Amino acid sequence: MKILHTSDWHLGKMLYQQRRHDEFKCFLDWLVKTIAQRKIEALLIAGDVFNTTTPSPSSQTLYYDFLKEALAAGCRHIVVTAGNHDSPTLLTAPKALLKSFNVHVVGGINDENVEDEVVVLTGQSGSPVAVVCAVPYLRDRDIRSVQAGESVEDKEVKLADAVFAHYDKVFQIAKEKTETADQPIPVIGMGHLFIRGSSTYKNNDERDLYVGALEQLPLDRFPAFDYFALGHLHMPQKLGGKDTVRYSGSPVAMNFDEARFEKSVVELDVTDSDINVELIPVPVFQKLCQVKGNREAILQELKALVAQNTSIWAEVVYDGEEIIPNLLELVQSVVKGSAVELLRVQNKRLIREVMKEGATQKSLDDLNVFDVFEKCLTQKAVPETDRDELRAKYREVVDEVLSQSEEKADAVKGE
Repeated sequence: MKILHTSDWHLGKMLYQQRRHDEFKCFLDWLVKTIAQRKIEALLIAGDVFNTTTPSPSSQTLYYDFLKEALAAGCRHIVVTAGNHDSPTLLTAPKALLKSFNVHVVGGINDENVEDEVVVLTGQSGSPVAVVCAVPYLRDRDIRSVQAGESVEDKEVKLADAVFAHYDKVFQIAKEKTETADQPIPVIGMGHLFIRGSSTYKNNDERDLYVGALEQLPLDRFPAFDYFALGHLHMPQKLGGKDTVRYSGSPVAMNFDEARFEKSVVELDVTDSDINVELIPVPVFQKLCQVKGNREAILQELKALVAQNTSIWAEVVYDGEEIIPNLLELVQSVVKGSAVELLRVQNKRLIREVMKEGATQKSLDDLNVFDVFEKCLTQKAVPETDRDELRAKYREVVDEVLSQSEEKADAVKGE
């Protein structure tokens, strides 16, 4: 049996107010084709199907259309576990109906029915091929009892112990099911958590799953799964030097930092109790590019991007020493009329200037856009006679930007 492991789709996520519906649709269409071409019989989705607990109707449509098309492409089993971004209630609402199509959804845990997290994958003959421990994102309130007078350290230790105890319980049930098979079959674990030794992107979008000790969950405390299908971290990676312990990573770059790295899904080829692992690169459906440097470097790279004559979403980060007050206007003039779209322009030099004065008293987050502008006027000793005209022009720019943001927000609400 061939099994595909993926996670962290984050359907509905925007990038600086830019909708990404078409990008997610392209990925899911590609995934359906991959399932058909590579004869995938089971799909494991290890959490964070959606980006929020209240996904838009269009994001939900993407998800359910994909399930239908994946089954039609020959996928016999689909196992979905909730991540920290997902709503367990929303994911499991159609659970009974989906189960009739061999789509197994686990949104949360139920101590009275732990067996619900154990899924037996069968081959075309109907015989068991593998057993999956479909453990979702484990919330503090679901697994730990609270006692008066506990220290923070006590709570962290109890929470970690509760995580491992739950995995042990599910694993034991899975092992019992393997004993009824005619031949040895593997036990595959699923998890949405942060394991010690894992790597993240520099500017990662992953929110910490737990606090304190649970960010350091040691791999050796988990059961001895034949394969451990992990989600939560967006960087594809194996742990402990083992091909069979993996974060599949997000298949679509969630920000400009992630766009610098290749994305993938993981194919497992299960033969009896043996599992061979292969990474399948995911194509880039929307090119993202961060342009960083001084004035000359930025303008040169933007011109090179324009010359590519392909759709590119760009982020400009100016970190030169020269003060360029009209940076936004300058870079917009370079890409005007091209396929390059600027999603963000950050002037780090200007920010440093603003922060010099009163930096010990206020952070930039404490200031609104007009406070920042006033500080710039003061810092640069702009004559009072010129300030009113500059304020008026600045307000026009701010009003235009806010108007564009509102239009995009209305478009999203109207999905």
